Formats: sequence, C-alpha cells, structure tokens
Amino acid sequence: MRIAQVTPLWEQVPPAGYGGTEIVVSLLTDELVRRGHQVTLFASGDSTTLAHLDAGCDRALRPLGMLPPEYAQYEEQQLTKAFDLAGQFDVIHSHMDLAALPYGERSLTPVVHTVHGILTAVTGKLFSQYRRENFVSISTSQRRDDLGLNYVATVYNAIALNQFEFYPQPAAPPYLVFLGRMSVEKGPHLAIEIAKRSGWPLKMAGKIDFENQTFFEQQVLPHIDGQQIQFLGEVSQAEKKALMGQATATLFPITWPEPFGLVMPESMACGTPVIAMAMGSAPEIVVDGHTGFLCHTVEDCIEAVTKIPTISRQDCRDHVAVNFGVGRMVDGYEAVYQQLINERFSLGLRPTLKSDRTRPTDRPGDRPPWPPKPVSIDP
Repeated sequence: MRIAQVTPLWEQVPPAGYGGTEIVVSLLTDELVRRGHQVTLFASGDSTTLAHLDAGCDRALRPLGMLPPEYAQYEEQQLTKAFDLAGQFDVIHSHMDLAALPYGERSLTPVVHTVHGILTAVTGKLFSQYRRENFVSISTSQRRDDLGLNYVATVYNAIALNQFEFYPQPAAPPYLVFLGRMSVEKGPHLAIEIAKRSGWPLKMAGKIDFENQTFFEQQVLPHIDGQQIQFLGEVSQAEKKALMGQATATLFPITWPEPFGLVMPESMACGTPVIAMAMGSAPEIVVDGHTGFLCHTVEDCIEAVTKIPTISRQDCRDHVAVNFGVGRMVDGYEAVYQQLINERFSLGLRPTLKSDRTRPTDRPGDRPPWPPKPVSIDP
C-alpha cells in the first residue's frame, strides 16, 4: 500500500522528550515500512524515519516557542501539501484531529483520522459536523457514540517493548515517580499530595506549556523542595525510561478522561506498577491488583502505595507484551487501511488528483474552495 502519515509539527518524530502522539506515529510508520509498504511521513524536518520524509518545517515548532496562531499557518501549509499529493496514495492517515477534517471531507483518496485527544463540548460539536469521515479511537472509553461519528475501529497505542529495560527490583532508596505534562488534567498536584501524605519521596518530570505556567507556579512549584519532592523538568526518552524503571510505583492521578495515557504501558514495560485514577482509559490498561491499582480518591491512592509489594513486576511487563506491542497496533491499522481501500474500489471510485479535488457528484459551480477553510474552535 502507498500510505501517507500526517502528524502535527509541534514535536519531531520520534520526540526528543515529551510527545505521545509522535512516539506512536514513529512506531507505526517504521513498522509499515518494514512490512513493505510505501510510506510518506509529513512531519517536521528534524524527524527521523524509515519512510520518505516530507517536511512541513525545518524543525519542530514547540521547542522554538511558537504560539498557536503562527503554528496554524504551518499546519495549513502542511495539510494543503499532503492533500495536493493525495493521488499518490492509497490511503491518508491523519493524526491532526480537527485541523484535517475539512481536507478529508474533500478527498477522493480514503482518509482515516486517529483521534488522539478527548472530545469536549466544543470539539465534539465540530467533529459531529464531519461525522461521516472515518475515525479510529485509541481506547473504548474515548469514543463518543452520542455524536454519531463513523468509528471504523479502536486501535490501542503501542510501545516498542525492546526499547524498555526491565527492572526486576526498584532502586534503593525507594521513590515514587510522576511523568507527564504539568497540567491540572494530569494531576501533578495530586501526586504531590499522595507522596506527602504517605511519606514517600517523589520524582517528577514533564513539560510546562505556556497555558499551564500559572497552574505550575501556583500548585506545583511551591511544594518542590529538592528533597522529598523533586522536579527534573522535561527529560529525554532515555532518562524517562530509567526514572520509571527504578521507581517503586508510577503515580497517574489524572483528573480527566484520559484517552490513552502512554506512560502507563511504558511504566509497566519497565516492571513498575501503576497507581492510577480509574478514569478514561486507565481501566483498559491497568489490571487492578495485578499490574497496579485503580483508585477513585487520593485516599485510595495512598492505600495503594502500601500494597505495591503484592504486585509482580514481571506480570506488569508480560501484560504490556501481550496487549500493547507494536505488531498488534500495526495489524489493527493495516486492517483499517485495507477496509477503506476495498470500500473505495467497491464504489468504483478512483484516487483524487491534484487537479480534481471535489467529489464526483459535485457540479463545477458547487465546488468548495481550496484549500478548505480551517476549522474554528470558537464556541
């Protein structure tokens, strides 16, 4: 198959530090190439891939401090280029969420959108305007069946197990770890409360986006003492893996319906159990009492810390190997691609060309503008 992967330009693929979507796209793209597919990755120019790289910018844009309005211009240019080349592909796989929906609606080449975020009241309304497009959810809990979206599959995210060292025993002295964006949704403030009330040292690492700066300064920074509560900033992938692997447990006290939460299988791959709030995808990833604990309150999390010795670290890794490996994820996406291609052929439709950007039923006078108007997220 000839496959286009279109990913955001915020981070390079794979990411140097934070970037769950970019990790998944990297694993998917490279494995598709290994399986003999012709893949083009639309990403930042500093990305590394086995596929053909079509750069939407020289370098990832978030580390440059770029704000959303300027980023949107690069995003529009990238999407216009990808869909101008639609006739070169059998299928286009978008990881761009809302931004790609108007483009997908006008494409004669099959397009599938993996939804990586949650659908809020505002974004859900916008997605529902494009409900007939093809969507993949990354967990069952993420689905919004009330919106009538055309979900074609649920495909769990994956990790490359061989890239994670197994730690049969945690480090001494013991500590808890929190890894994630410094935002109220990820719960770093709750991780601090759990550590303080249980008397455990806590090591924290993650990025601070501009919109979360105030939250970090008010709810996290005052508790960082460099002793019991340590903040290490945004660490590299190698540092993150060692930090997780040597921890006694990973805290995942989310306050929102997490769509997937890659840190959970990453932690378990290292052998480190996860203590998570039972929200969003957590019950689909963590097996309560077997690979960690699912909690409903901070008090539950504190009690779970005392039960960590009952968890087998080998069981944690084995669970990830069976359920969240790269092969399983790529099998799922290959099936989606083939289904969409077969459906297109069954309708007798040909791929779109650069000069033919409208549906066969469009009359010349009714053709929409190109590029399509970007989706507005204003309520």
